[in-house]
Amino acid sequence: MGTRGPSRRTLIKAGLATATTSALAFSTKGAAAAPSPRQNPFTLGVASGDPWPTSVILWTRLALNPLADDGRGGMPERDYELVWQVATDPGFRKVVKSGRAVARPEFGHAVHVEATGLQPGREYWYRFRQGSHVSGPGLTRTAPGRGESPASLAMSFVSCSQYEHGWFTAYQRLAEDQPELILHLGDYQYEYKAGVYVAPTGNVRDHAGPETTDLATYRQRHAQYKADPDLQAAHAIAPWLVVWDDHELDNNWADEMPEKPAEAGPAYLERRAAAFRAYYENMPLRPSSAPQGIDLLLYRRIQWGDLATFHMLDTRQYRDDQGCGDGYKTDCPAAVDPARTITGDEQEAWLLDGFRQSKARWDIIGQQVFFASRDNNVSPDIKTVSMDGWDGYQASRERITRGWVDAGVRNPVVLTGDVHAHWASDLKINYDDPDGEVVGSELVCSSITSGGDGADSATPHPWLGWNQHLKFQNNLRGYVNTTITADQLDADFRCLPKVSVPDQPVFTRRSYKIVDGERGLQQTADNPPAALRTTGRGAEEITRETVAWETERP
Repeated sequence: MGTRGPSRRTLIKAGLATATTSALAFSTKGAAAAPSPRQNPFTLGVASGDPWPTSVILWTRLALNPLADDGRGGMPERDYELVWQVATDPGFRKVVKSGRAVARPEFGHAVHVEATGLQPGREYWYRFRQGSHVSGPGLTRTAPGRGESPASLAMSFVSCSQYEHGWFTAYQRLAEDQPELILHLGDYQYEYKAGVYVAPTGNVRDHAGPETTDLATYRQRHAQYKADPDLQAAHAIAPWLVVWDDHELDNNWADEMPEKPAEAGPAYLERRAAAFRAYYENMPLRPSSAPQGIDLLLYRRIQWGDLATFHMLDTRQYRDDQGCGDGYKTDCPAAVDPARTITGDEQEAWLLDGFRQSKARWDIIGQQVFFASRDNNVSPDIKTVSMDGWDGYQASRERITRGWVDAGVRNPVVLTGDVHAHWASDLKINYDDPDGEVVGSELVCSSITSGGDGADSATPHPWLGWNQHLKFQNNLRGYVNTTITADQLDADFRCLPKVSVPDQPVFTRRSYKIVDGERGLQQTADNPPAALRTTGRGAEEITRETVAWETERP
């Protein structure tokens, strides 16, 4: 696929050049007097999300000291009035919407502005002012209206950014690729205190504070991540659709059950409520996702005209506990129990109804954990699969898959994160039949940093040999770019050579297309690094570096 095309403008360089004098462009006529800190409080950048045809959510959070251990970002315990603007140009000469918002200490000085009255399918620039301080600009866009058929959509998806494991260069490269929409599929931040979770290649920086267990520590952790300039660049380039996985709260949590069952109880539920509140405060989510105690409604649908429907799932909050303990288990009875669910009954019914109602060319299911079957046991008579993915909830997976087949969904595509490696797979109803019908496709993005550098390999992942529906695996870090048109979906698996070293280049490791109305992945390119295109010592050394195919935390 290559570049995204000349119509996408360079965002931040042009916008920031304007921002140096942009305080003068903000009209202060009629503005109420408001206190203004001496330092610029926009240290966490700006973001937008959940685009609808006539509105989008604009986000920022004030913080003078993102690493403050009280979780308040160094902000005084008082309200701050902000002015926001939406314009059709990066110089903000054509402001079409503006208003005021209040950043309150009880919400971590975060604001969620619903900018309404916008035109469908349009790019907009936005920014905030507090007193004499002006944020950097952000670029967002509204979704096309119903009945509209955009020529294309450049959509990228990412997951798993462990701050300690590497530099967030992949976020910067993502911003440079200029997507129009970004999906984050979970593990946006990690809960561990410094040094507890060490990458195979070593940690390059440290988490601030203890393990996150209360509102102050979750706020501090989110602020540390948001202060990263590479992450800020990715937020500023396009609207995001976000869902969580486990590390936004606790590794491998399942509904009201923490990773360690002995820790279940009131203290864990208080931790869950704190994590959910901090997540909402720090993400560009609509008010419908504001948490109510230990509950937060995260699953939702976004229409992109008639081209695509995005069904964003939550596979953590309503699932049954992992069967047979956790990790990979052999022939676990719970994995095939028809009563068990990974989505919960209400979300499953909502998703199946969405399939029946959909008139989109593409139905995109954005979710967290591996959907296709992934058996790591070479024996044909023994299945050893992950209890944390859909393999641990096989009846739930079959109901969802049959649901889109029975509804006649035109082009179903599942997008996944979690496993810290790129994968591509055909989807089936019956994975035990190698010749069974292909009914969809799954694209899995690698991590931004989680697992450290990773490695490429001159040989295919061994599991591909006996899981014939699995087509590709790569253990480098990166993200996936897609271009969606009426005729096909093109996917580029983007990789960085290292994340332990900052400012690395990005390259496309492999490309696939999914053709409208045709089930299954079609490979269009394969581009191993130069060292793997050689023979002899270079290729052998890189192969030996690939000591672990699975790098997700057990």
